[in-house]
Amino acid sequence: MDMEKMVAYAKQHGFVFQGSELYGGLANTWDYGPLGALMKNRVKALWWQRFIQEDLRTVGLDSSILMNPAVWKASGHIDGFNDPLIDCKACRARHRADHLIESFDASLHADGLTPEALDAIIKEKKIPCSSCGKHDFTPVRQFNLMFKTAQGVLDAQSQAIYLRPETAQGIFVNVKNIQRALRLKVPFGIGQIGKSFRNEITPGNFIFRTREFEQMELEFFCKPGDEKRWFSHYKNASKQFLLDLGIKEDNIQLRDHDATELSHYSDATTDIDFRYPWGFDELWGIASRTDFDLKQHETHSGEDLRLRDPETNETYLPYVIEPSLGVERLFLALLFDAYKEETLEDGETRINLALHPAVAPYSVAVFPLIKKYHGEAAQALASTLSKSIELVYDDTGKIGKRYRRQDAIGTPFAITVDDETLSNQTVTLRERDTMAQSRVNVKDLPELLRQKTAF
Repeated sequence: MDMEKMVAYAKQHGFVFQGSELYGGLANTWDYGPLGALMKNRVKALWWQRFIQEDLRTVGLDSSILMNPAVWKASGHIDGFNDPLIDCKACRARHRADHLIESFDASLHADGLTPEALDAIIKEKKIPCSSCGKHDFTPVRQFNLMFKTAQGVLDAQSQAIYLRPETAQGIFVNVKNIQRALRLKVPFGIGQIGKSFRNEITPGNFIFRTREFEQMELEFFCKPGDEKRWFSHYKNASKQFLLDLGIKEDNIQLRDHDATELSHYSDATTDIDFRYPWGFDELWGIASRTDFDLKQHETHSGEDLRLRDPETNETYLPYVIEPSLGVERLFLALLFDAYKEETLEDGETRINLALHPAVAPYSVAVFPLIKKYHGEAAQALASTLSKSIELVYDDTGKIGKRYRRQDAIGTPFAITVDDETLSNQTVTLRERDTMAQSRVNVKDLPELLRQKTAF
C-alpha cells in the first residue's frame, strides 16, 4: 500500500482529513475525523497505561505549551535548534540539506554535520535538486525551527515567546516541584502527552512529519552510573509495547546511533524504525540525555536542582533516559501494519484493517438483522453496551455489506440481533479476522467484550 492510497483510504473512512479543506486547505495540516480521534485517544491511553499507570516508579504531568523564553535559552533551542536549509536557484525548491544528501545516497550520513561540511558533500557528489534535477544551490544556512509569537495586548509592550518544540522541557523545569510534592526517590520517571510545534523545512509523507504534532514522552531520572541499565530497559520496553500493539516484528528494527549521529546532550541513542512505504524511518527515539538539561537549567535559573539519593544520602544531578514517541507516527505505522486486502473463498475481496482490538476505533458494531423487526431491540442493546465500550450502530444495507464496512475500519467484533435474540436473549457474535460466528447470551456480552478487547 503506497502513501497516496493510504491518504485516500484515511479520508474515505473518516480517519484523517486535510486541514481547512473547505478553504483549499493549509499545507501540512491535518484534522482527525471521528475514527482518527477515537484511535488516537486509544493509542495515548494505552501508552499512559503501560508507561505511567502500570509502572509504580513513574508519574504524569501536563505542562503548559507556552513557557518563559528563558527555558528555551537554557535548553539551547533559541540558539541551536536549527535545520540546514538549502535552496535550488533554478526552481526555488527548498530542501533540508542533510535529507537531500541522504535521499541521493543512503550510505551518506549527513545528520548533525556543519553547513560547510554539507556544502562540501553536495558539491563533491554533484547532488542534484530532487525537484528539477539541476545542481545550482544557495549555500547551506541554519534555519531555526521554533514557532515565535508574542504575549501582550499592545505590540509595543509584547514579549516574544515560543510554542514549545518538545514536551521534555516542561518536565525538566518541574522536576523539583514534582519530587517534593510526591516525595519521589531516585530512580523515578515523569511522563506526559502533549502538543509540540516545529517549523519544519520539508514536512511531508502525510502525517509522518508535521509542524504540529503530539508527543508521548517520558523522562526517567536515575543515579549517574545506572543510566546504561535503564537505557537498555527502556529500549526493550519500548519495542515490547509496539509488539503488544500488534505491530509485526519484521516491520520494526532497532538502530543505534554512532558517535557522529549523537546529539550534543546524548551519550547513547537508539531509534526504533518502522518499515514505512519509503523504507525504514524513525518511529520512536530512546536517548540517554546524561545530566545536560538539568545542568543547563540549574546554571541559567540559579536554582539547585540536585536530588538526594535515598540510599547514600548524597545529592547529585540525576542522569536522564528519554523514550520519546510521536502519536502521529505510531498512528500511521499502525494503519500501514494492519491494512490488508484479502480474497475470500467465494472470490470476493475485502479490506481488513487487522488492528489490535484495544487500538481499533470501535470495539464492536451492533446490527439488527432486519431493521423493521429487530431495530428496537438492537438499539436498546447498543445503548446499554455503550456505557462501558466504544461502539457503532448500523442498520443500513444488507448484513454482509455491514460486515465489510466494519472490517474496513478495523472493528474487531460485530453483534447481530435477530429472532433468537427476541426469543431467548442470545445474539450472534462475529470476529473480524476469522469471520467466525457464535451465539452469546446478552448478559454475558459486557464481560466477554472486556476480555476480548483488553490490552
